[in-house]
Amino acid sequence: MAEVRRVGMLTGGGDAPGLNGVIRAVTTKCDNDYDFEVHGLKRGWKSLLDPEEDTVMPLTADSVRYILQEGGTILGSSRTNPYKNEGDAEKVVKQMEDFGIDALVAIGGDDTLGVAKRLYDDFGMQVIGCPKTIDNDLSATDTTFGYDTAVSIATDAIDRLRTTAKSHERVVVVEVMGRHAGWITWGAGLASAANVTLIPEVEPDLDQIADIFKKRAEKGEKWGLVAVSEGVTLSEEFMTQNAETDEFGHVRLGGIAETLAGEIEERTGIETRHVVLGHLQRGGTPTAFDRILSTRYGLRAAEAVKNGEWGKMVALRGNDIVTVDLSEATEETKTVPDNFYKVVETFFG
Repeated sequence: MAEVRRVGMLTGGGDAPGLNGVIRAVTTKCDNDYDFEVHGLKRGWKSLLDPEEDTVMPLTADSVRYILQEGGTILGSSRTNPYKNEGDAEKVVKQMEDFGIDALVAIGGDDTLGVAKRLYDDFGMQVIGCPKTIDNDLSATDTTFGYDTAVSIATDAIDRLRTTAKSHERVVVVEVMGRHAGWITWGAGLASAANVTLIPEVEPDLDQIADIFKKRAEKGEKWGLVAVSEGVTLSEEFMTQNAETDEFGHVRLGGIAETLAGEIEERTGIETRHVVLGHLQRGGTPTAFDRILSTRYGLRAAEAVKNGEWGKMVALRGNDIVTVDLSEATEETKTVPDNFYKVVETFFG
């Protein structure tokens, strides 16, 4: 195990409220308690594959003192995949050496942490992972920072849309982020008392949905709200904006709310509109919960660097922050269990 003097840190994939909390905590702990130099690596894995003049950002406890409440990430991000092209992973390892980085804290979701795992397995890279995703779909941790903020934003949006839906006697279908896992939609649908909540894990029944709004109309309530994950399918295929994919092979989803709104209006005769929340769910100030969780993650990640717990990810288990193998965190997607979905089904209507 190589001695650690300089710690690098990067944020990859989609931004999430709380990223700056991790950056602040890792930097403060390493700087004040361990006397490690900390260097932010800007733009995710691109920083080590295709560095630019401003790629390396020296960080100190003083320089990150007031970033906790800021959304996004001061280090920027990208969806660069060092394993997409042959030989690129070796370039990443070489660039680490050229920068003089002894250990790396990689903050990201399954794609970013999947790369971290492979670099640890293939080259013995001294890397620690930190779970970041608003989708809450990473295994091995009870929750991820960013999720609470995303659910709060989506809940607030649905609450606001209820007033206009009632005023104009419309059904409004709200499209929420969630490709394979419907955690945000599940949480926002439950918290906002949506009339119907649809997630990728459960195939929607269009006849059942239409009947719900027909019965509401018979009672004089010709309005309603549907929360639907972007990854919900009607014909076993994702609704996509185009055929392009990112470097990890993901298509850009979009369109399920518009299609579903058309189906509901056709089947019920009730005017139906759709709203896509999109990147609103990622932006803005993190909730207090996400500020606290990201801070605790960052402190434990710094401790893991000090202890040489390479190939591990920090995770929330109950009230404790522990470390788990990166393989455990990335081997499968954490989806919404049936018994959780039955909770929201109770309130359909």
